[in-house]
This record gives sequence, structure tokens and C-alpha cells, in this order.
Amino acid sequence: MSTHAMRPNDSDAIAGSDAPVPRIVSRTIPIDPLNPSVTALIDLLPAQAPLAWVRRGDGIVGWGEIARFEATGSERFTQLAAAWNEMRSQAIIRDEVIRPGTGPVAFGTIGFSQATSAPSVLVVPRVVVGRRDGQAWLTVMTTADAPFTGPLELSDLAEDREPVHEPGNVTFGTGSLSESQWTDVVATAIELIHGETLEKIVLARDVVARTEHPIDVRHLLGNLASLYENCWTFCVDGMVGATPELLVRTEKGLITSRVLAGTVQRSGDEETDTAHAAILAHSSKDLEEHEYAVRSVAQALRPYCSSMNVPETPFVLHLPNVLHLATDIAAVVDTAQGATSLSLASALHPTAAVCGTPTSVAAETILEIEGMDRSRYAGPVGWMGADGDGEWGIALRSAELDPHDPRQIRLFAGCGIVAASDPEAELAETHAKFAPMTQALLA
Repeated sequence: MSTHAMRPNDSDAIAGSDAPVPRIVSRTIPIDPLNPSVTALIDLLPAQAPLAWVRRGDGIVGWGEIARFEATGSERFTQLAAAWNEMRSQAIIRDEVIRPGTGPVAFGTIGFSQATSAPSVLVVPRVVVGRRDGQAWLTVMTTADAPFTGPLELSDLAEDREPVHEPGNVTFGTGSLSESQWTDVVATAIELIHGETLEKIVLARDVVARTEHPIDVRHLLGNLASLYENCWTFCVDGMVGATPELLVRTEKGLITSRVLAGTVQRSGDEETDTAHAAILAHSSKDLEEHEYAVRSVAQALRPYCSSMNVPETPFVLHLPNVLHLATDIAAVVDTAQGATSLSLASALHPTAAVCGTPTSVAAETILEIEGMDRSRYAGPVGWMGADGDGEWGIALRSAELDPHDPRQIRLFAGCGIVAASDPEAELAETHAKFAPMTQALLA
């Protein structure tokens, strides 16, 4: 694992695996309510390395960087958790608000597998602004050897905010596999399922977008938050998207998780979509796929819970581009287990909704046949606080900015494959799932 500790307005960094974890000083104060817009938080962000986790206008955003922790391989969750635990155990905290998302906060994005090329990352920002249920707050974090001594005023702490720039003309090109190559992979997976090697496998594909001008991630975030306000709009270390799937939330001893599996594309006609929703709710293929996903989440959570509620029947979640079968699982933390939001995310990942059943076999098969590096796509993304509570979604309906080319971005989409799947129908589903990011680029 590597750590980088940054002082405010200082370009020098302490880097390397032996770098000490900085002691931070965190102060949180209430601030005047923000305007009611769903993009009010995003509108505060600077162009450089913004951090965001926003839904229906509530959530947290951040900028600046006090510390960064990176990890790879099979121990990435454990290493990141250990670094954050060390930092928060030494932190000096003054919190005048005491709500979820106040106090010291780390934003994170985790690689899908131990084989991915991209590191898993926790970023501790210099400034965090949050809003929940009409109450807004400001958190400033500094290192103990360079404490912030000025007044806590949002206007004084905002970075120089350039106007949001549009990307101009956008062209889309083939990703790791062509469409015909990907449908061949799906056909191979269906054969394996019929051969009883697997019950379900989730296969993903990518496309590459090139833009006329450098990509301003705030342009994407604002469009996603406006178009998909019921999803969690996120941005962490170049991963950006609007996920409909909450992997896990922990808050004062309560656990919630939203499981999605089973999808149909929307037609744009309300009457037709109502009919499609009824068909989806009774589709044996989609109900089978959904059952695998719910079972995997419930089984993974159960050891950490004293009680759990798993609805017997899913509901249909209506999003602008697709309809999903959805189940909200609720549970009570077993305090003896000492679980945090990140440790629960580790226990849950990967779920059947993004990997398959049996999970270990599906994960190995994905590496063998999928034909691309998922990077942080379909991995946990979100935030956690000093008390271990936090929210982690699954990085779906997402894209990854190219760190070497500001005019290039890689879009991802995936589908659950079961015995009754049809390769061409699954390809069509990926087009529907690319829609949020293509709309965000083109809007």
C-alpha cells in the first residue's frame, strides 16, 4: 500500500509505503442552507479532482487532498481500512453538527478484482460540504502540523471555480471487444451455464468516447444529478457515474442494501412501460437472476447482523433509461462483530448482481472469458466517516476518465447471464445501460 499526505496549498507530498499516516484536525460547523437545486452541492466543486456522492440534492462533496491511500491485490480492503483506522484514531475532531457525513470523511473507489490494473483508493479531502434534510454543513480538514487558523467561511475555502466547460463533439469507438466478439463471449457463458458449471454470470463490456475538448467532470456530474436524481451520483479519483444500486449503508447500527437484478429497457411511452413493468415482475428469467443476487447479499450480511428483513417479492424500480427488479434489505448490526461500512462492503463484494453464482466460479470465469480489465467498474464506491458508518454503492452506470488523455473516457455496462439469456438481447441491454453516461456527455 502507498500513502500520500498533502498539506493545504502545498505541492510537496510524502509518498511511499513507509510514509507516516498524517494526524488530521477536523472541524465541522453548520452553514446556511444551500439553494434547493439537486445540483447545489455539485455547483460548488472546482474543476480539479472533485469528489462527490449526491442523491436528490443531498449528500457530500469535497475538494483538496489531505491524504490518499492506495492498495492493490487481495488485501486491498484490509489495507485501506487499516490506514483509515489509524488516521481516524489519531484525529482531533470538533463536530458541531454530528450527522452522517460530518467529521472526517474519506471518499473511496475499489477495484473490482485483485487482478485489476487500477489501484483501490481512499481520498481524504481538505474541504467537505454536505447537506441532508435541509441542513447543510462545512468540514475543514488539515494536518496537525499545519492547522487551519482562519474563519470557517465557505466563500473563503472554495477553490477558484472556472466556468463548467462542455466537451464539444463526442465520438464513440470500440472498447476492448467488438459487439460481435462480446456476443460470442455471452454465447460461451450460456454454454457453461447449460453445462452446469455456472448458474449465473455477469459479463461487462466497454466503449471509448473521445471528446473535442478536455472533459470537465462537473459537466458530467451536473447532468447525471439532474437526469438521474434517484441514483447516487458519484465521482472519486476519475470514476464517475450515477449508480442505482446501494451496496451497503451503515448508520447508527442499521444496515441497508438495495439489490438490483433483472432489467428491461424503457420505451419512452408510459403505457408501454407499465406493461413492461408487469412483464418484468413475472419474468421467470429475470426473477431467477434477481433471486441469485438477493440470496448472495443476504448470505454475506447475515454473520454481521443480529436481525434481518429480506422481502419475499421484489419491486420494480423505474429509472429514466431502464426498469429494474429491486429488493431493499434491512438489518441490525451485531455490535459484537465490530463491522464498519467498509468491512461490510468487503464482505459483500462481489455480489451475484455484478459477478454471478457460484461467486468464486463466476469471478474466475470473468477473468478467463470477458476480455477486458474492469478496473474499478462494478466495485464499491462511496464514503465513510470516522465512526465507520458510511455509504458504498456499486460503480455501475459509470465511466473512468483516462488519466493520460483529458479527451478520453471509458464507459462500462454489464448484464446478468442465465440459462435463458439471448446474446443479442443482452447486447441491447448494454446499450440501455450506457445511456446515463452517453447522455451526460452529450447533454
